[in-house]
Amino acid sequence: MASSSFLAVSSIVLSVMFFNGMVPMHAASENDIVSTICKKTRNPSFCFNVLNSAGTTDLKGLATFTLNLAHDKAAQSRVLAQSLASKATDPKLKERYATCAEHYDDAVDDIEDGKNYLGKGDYNSVNTMASAAMTEAGDCLDSFMQPPKDPSTLFDNGKAVEDICSIILVIGNLLLGRA
Repeated sequence: MASSSFLAVSSIVLSVMFFNGMVPMHAASENDIVSTICKKTRNPSFCFNVLNSAGTTDLKGLATFTLNLAHDKAAQSRVLAQSLASKATDPKLKERYATCAEHYDDAVDDIEDGKNYLGKGDYNSVNTMASAAMTEAGDCLDSFMQPPKDPSTLFDNGKAVEDICSIILVIGNLLLGRA
């Protein structure tokens, strides 16, 4: 009898605390954060896949995770573009790949700068660097809008860099709102 009274009182106390916001509901808040971010990006389904693998819902942690991801994808794209440029026999493709390698080199530098700005709490500059990296990837992609088309995965990599940078921009704006 005493244990059933204890359970009833405990349930009431926990209910009051929950409804007054004293007990966080982690699963709901994690989904809310990811949903809030992803619905504002250019590719929400890509965003959900990326952020669900982040292992955190802390905004700075998500910013670090996505900056690292963008850095890795831009660096991979640079290496791929350099390799394709060295092997291409079509002069137009050779030139486009070489130019893309330069764009991705700049994107990598922009993302590294973004990481440094994140560490300093300068979220506006994080956004500026993410936007610059996104532009660099877009410039590479734009070069393949006319024939000859890119037969490699470079185009897909560029889209991924743009999509990741889109996530960074949203996270940066949320961090600015909390600063």
